[in-house]
Amino acid sequence: MWRILLLAFSLLAGCTSLPKGVQPIDDFELDRYLGSWYEIARLDHRFERGLSRVTASYSLRDDGSVAVQNRGYSAAKGKFEEASGKAWYVGESTSGHLKVSFFGPFYGSYVIFNLDPQYQYAFVSGYNKNYLWLLSRTPVVSDAVISQFMDEAQRLGFDTSQLIMVDQSPVE
Repeated sequence: MWRILLLAFSLLAGCTSLPKGVQPIDDFELDRYLGSWYEIARLDHRFERGLSRVTASYSLRDDGSVAVQNRGYSAAKGKFEEASGKAWYVGESTSGHLKVSFFGPFYGSYVIFNLDPQYQYAFVSGYNKNYLWLLSRTPVVSDAVISQFMDEAQRLGFDTSQLIMVDQSPVE
């Protein structure tokens, strides 16, 4: 029985760990990060598969956690889909390492490993190198930001050949 509990704990703890070689920023200011972000690029995963015009909105909750509202357009369904979650710091409040939950007690890492000094774009990973996002305050970023994102992600070992550039054009 203890082995099963230890294995379950290890699996859950692993989901809030850091990918090898990826370090969260250490001068994070949550108040500046709150608000709306556009998803510019991502690695594909089942919970966003087929979605375009993806946005994330972050706001402070009364209990000190962060409310997370993700939204994306499904062309197959002809409508927007939404997911609500919450996030907490994993360690210090100045570290860009949070744990996010959309499904009850199960958390996944949200690691901000590069953040524009003006909080206009962010490079984010999950607990392993299968999760990667480029987020921006605007629906379009410069080629220089995309190049910087690609270069840093490749250097850290992410498979950038699998990146999806997210369509942020308006829904007609």
